[in-house]
Amino acid sequence: MIRPGRGAPAAALALAVVLAAAPALAKETGYVFVSSENDNAVTVLDGRTWQVVKTIATGPRPRDMRLSPDRGTLYVVASKAGRVDVIDVARLELTHSIPVGEDPEMFDIGPDGKRMYVSNEEDARVSVIDIAARKPVATIDVGEEPEGVKLSPDGRRLYVTSEVANMVHVIDTATNRILANVVVGNRPRRFAMTPDGGEVWVTNELGGAVTILDGANNALKGTVEFKPKGFRADEITPVGIAMSRDGRTAYVTLGRANHVAIVEVASRKVTDYVLVGNRAWGATLNRDESLLFVANGLSDDVSVVDTRTRKVLRSVPVGRVPHTVVVDD
Repeated sequence: MIRPGRGAPAAALALAVVLAAAPALAKETGYVFVSSENDNAVTVLDGRTWQVVKTIATGPRPRDMRLSPDRGTLYVVASKAGRVDVIDVARLELTHSIPVGEDPEMFDIGPDGKRMYVSNEEDARVSVIDIAARKPVATIDVGEEPEGVKLSPDGRRLYVTSEVANMVHVIDTATNRILANVVVGNRPRRFAMTPDGGEVWVTNELGGAVTILDGANNALKGTVEFKPKGFRADEITPVGIAMSRDGRTAYVTLGRANHVAIVEVASRKVTDYVLVGNRAWGATLNRDESLLFVANGLSDDVSVVDTRTRKVLRSVPVGRVPHTVVVDD
């Protein structure tokens, strides 16, 4: 404890010098990051005022994004550059890039933050990336046009969708070998999982449904179909999906149907449809799950949905063709 007296100002000055010299740490900045495919940039929003804090230039066609486990780094796929751009969250600056193979689209990061698994759409492969070394260490051949990539909670299994083969590939991450190929719905896209990994939910864009797999034996376990009023079947194109941490509620974006479906996981019943923007695509929950962020690819905005009232609080203009939203809160 510093007591009042002659030593106090000097001690305070010394502390200020130490703090000034310390590197900035990004923690719960409140920033909302949105990748914009046609702007080659990530838009950074203040999560309280919804004003643009900064626009960070990236490689061409930025798509999927994820924070590192320590939340200090934002990784952004630049599809047309064959790389993942690395952004320092504290400085809001792109520091370097990691080559990840041709036409990357979606990815996931291991629980320890050491490896990244990236789908390479044109090559029908998944690239395994050593993040520290900044290079691929393995490739895994999968079905045509792989997109969705999701690790099990323990990191031991990797799930990958093949849009053309209508299939989910289940991969052992210890050996990089395919354990199972499971036929699902038409044009599978992305994943969500229950907290224990017991159920794997897969959106089927051209099937208008979600397929549910048993995480233990990879067997088909169920289907959830979507039928919002006023839309033809071919307009209902589910792609994005987010699941609550308790595994009770799933939120599914319905693409050109311009809605988000809210699903009770246990009963697999749709409990509500929420009207959002045009071509609802990516879906992300904030940390306390009070808000759902939906990237609307054809209205160039993000819908902020109150998950309690199931109402859109506001639509925030962002860059052209927003793809993914990441929240640092």
